[in-house]
Amino acid sequence: MSTSAAVAEPSRARRIVGWILRVLLAFAFLGAGAMKLTGAEAMITLFEDIGAGQWMRYFVGVCEVAGAIGLLVPRVHRLAAACLVLLMIGAAITDLFIVHASPVGSISLGVLSAVLLLVSRPTATHPS
Repeated sequence: MSTSAAVAEPSRARRIVGWILRVLLAFAFLGAGAMKLTGAEAMITLFEDIGAGQWMRYFVGVCEVAGAIGLLVPRVHRLAAACLVLLMIGAAITDLFIVHASPVGSISLGVLSAVLLLVSRPTATHPS
C-alpha cells in the first residue's frame, strides 16, 4: 500500500476561472508592457522619477510582455504568474518608497497573479 497521493488536474470550474484570470492578466500586462516599450510619456517620466534609467523601463516592459505571453502558454503559465507576482512586489515597493504613489494597481495585479497560482495548482487525491 502506497502512502503517496496521486496528483489530479484542477476541476473544470477551476480551469475555467484560471483561463479567465490568465486572459485578463495577459491583457493587463501586455498593455502595461507595451506602454513601457513604446515610450509612453507617462512611463518615461515615471522611470526618470525612479532614477534607475530608461534601460529599466525597457527591462520591465520586456518582463511584462514575456509574462503576458507566458500566461497564455499552458506549460509555463504558473512560472509566468510567479514571476509576475515578484515583479509586482517590486513595483509596489517602488510605488510606496521611491515614487510615493499608490501601490493599489501593482498590488491588485500581484494578488490576481497569486490567485491564479492557487487556482491552477494541481490537487492531491488520496487513493481509496
